[in-house]
Amino acid sequence: MKKGTYGYGWALKFTLAAILLGIGIYMFFADEIVYTITGVAIILFSLLRVVPLMKSLNQEVLRTINLIEIIFDLLIGGVMVYIAIAKGDVLSTQAIWGSIYRYGLAFFFYARGLVYFASVVFFKEKSEIPKFWIHIGALTLGAVIAVLEDFDYGTVGVFFLIVSLIGSGYLSVDGYHGYKTYRVYQKTLNQGKEKTIDQSDGITDDITDGVINKKRIEDKRKEDTYVS
Repeated sequence: MKKGTYGYGWALKFTLAAILLGIGIYMFFADEIVYTITGVAIILFSLLRVVPLMKSLNQEVLRTINLIEIIFDLLIGGVMVYIAIAKGDVLSTQAIWGSIYRYGLAFFFYARGLVYFASVVFFKEKSEIPKFWIHIGALTLGAVIAVLEDFDYGTVGVFFLIVSLIGSGYLSVDGYHGYKTYRVYQKTLNQGKEKTIDQSDGITDDITDGVINKKRIEDKRKEDTYVS
């Protein structure tokens, strides 16, 4: 059986795009969701780095420094998730939780930039230009969050909304192209291929995708001629 050149990934992409967009819009209005998503993102970022990072660093002191940073990041992410679950109904009335969220996020970004530059400057860790500028941004963002008095979950909610819009748009466009490919395949499947043979004039009508090509065929039957 011939393998199809289509897939059903477009259906999953459409679904994920809708979910992502819905969560992004909801996060813009729900503070506890912003706390939860931020905490989960920090936890995942930290956990997924552990094994590759520990295996690739060639100095014990660098492994120790990065492991300490990861432990603190896990604590920050866990506290954010705890606040969202346990204090979700009082987040708007008790400013202490907003301050913990704000300074925890500031510490996360600033510590990441600080550990990176310490590794490069003091321990001669090699790096790339994009990575350099990303960590310049991390340091700057950490400092801005720490000193910006108006910073709260709403600012992060706007950021998440923008990211969700971009991600949803990408998944939608990619899913559209996948669905378009599927429909082309479906059209070909429905049209099929037919052959009709007209024995009177020895012509074959080859009907493929609605196009008729007439081909002359040779009669392989040979008549025996007997001379009496």
